[in-house]
Amino acid sequence: MGPRGAPLLAVLLVLGLYALVEGQKPSPCQCSRITPQNRKTCGNLGITSKQCFNLGCCFDSSISGVPWCFLPLPNQESEQCVMEESARKNCGYPGMSPEECAVRNCCSSNLSSDVPWCFFPQSVEDCHY
Repeated sequence: MGPRGAPLLAVLLVLGLYALVEGQKPSPCQCSRITPQNRKTCGNLGITSKQCFNLGCCFDSSISGVPWCFLPLPNQESEQCVMEESARKNCGYPGMSPEECAVRNCCSSNLSSDVPWCFFPQSVEDCHY
């Protein structure tokens, strides 16, 4: 490759890195299952929905007085398991193994010790953008 090909290669490299850094749009459950009062701001004032989704965040401008671009709920193995911790209904017992939780067709997440880590799934019919 000659000296003229180097700038083209640099541009392609930058575009490729940008594509890797650009966020993925969160799942509908990660966005619609977070209560408005628990939204944490993501992005700046006046951000568009496309810019917000490109950051990997949720966008909902239907409620005034709360952030429109906000951080999503943590991703789970199944959409049925994506919910706020306060919405979890216990499906297990102390000392239960993850395998026993799975046998009960329940969700598990040990990110917080203050809430049930083995909990019942929710239908995804209520998830939307």
